[in-house]
Amino acid sequence: LAPRRSGAARPSSAVVSVLGRLGERLGSKTMASDEAPGQDIFYVCKKSLETLKEKLKKGEEISLEAVNELAFPEKLADDEIMVPVDMRGVGEQFDDVEQMVEKLGAKGTAEAFIKAKEYFDANKDKEPEEERSKPMTAAEWKEVLAADIDDEGEEEDDLLEDEEEDLEDLEEEGNDEEGDGEPASKKAKTG
Repeated sequence: LAPRRSGAARPSSAVVSVLGRLGERLGSKTMASDEAPGQDIFYVCKKSLETLKEKLKKGEEISLEAVNELAFPEKLADDEIMVPVDMRGVGEQFDDVEQMVEKLGAKGTAEAFIKAKEYFDANKDKEPEEERSKPMTAAEWKEVLAADIDDEGEEEDDLLEDEEEDLEDLEEEGNDEEGDGEPASKKAKTG
């Protein structure tokens, strides 16, 4: 999930891509080896989530910066705690935080993450505690993101190599058949 940052540089496309895939992959990389069907795990800063929850209770305004701090560990101290939330609790599907903010606003996005945390805590899938996604430090989360980016790069390299090999095979087949411009079946008959 990747929000637009007002006044700040956007994260690299690789980070955006990784964040977009967190719901699919992060839970299984962080101790939840048998992720429940349909589970959509995302990690947020625990302290930011608690701060937003308090602001909402008091009716205070929620800023986009506060939402960004919640979802992105880049500026957090390495020992900050990140907690898992299950985005199914939001009630609708979003591609990224930016889309959430566009549709729900900063306040609605904060409320959505609080609902996602409550949904995770409710454990409606009755997942065994030892298999559930666990809190981690911001440093650990950054490592998972970096490993995911490395994995994605390797996957892309493998795909490019496969495509190049396929192209070479097609070119070789084309060269075998071209020769003097006559189809291979006609060459055999006139030879």
